[in-house]
Amino acid sequence: MANGFDADAMIERFRERAAGVKRRNLPPVAGDERRHFLEQAQLDFQDFAMIGDATATVEDGILCLSIDLRPPEAR
Repeated sequence: MANGFDADAMIERFRERAAGVKRRNLPPVAGDERRHFLEQAQLDFQDFAMIGDATATVEDGILCLSIDLRPPEAR
């Protein structure tokens, strides 16, 4: 990739981050803090997993990530 940048390695790091969110232990919190922690974990997983599923290209020096959001049966 461009200037030693490895988009595939970056995508793999996002896959690892998504898996890390799933393994993340729930801290000893309750009530609103617990709800907020769980909501944030879901958003973190969603974001990391989406980038982890991306196909990367570099076009004219611009990193382009393609993410197919269609359901599997529509692909």
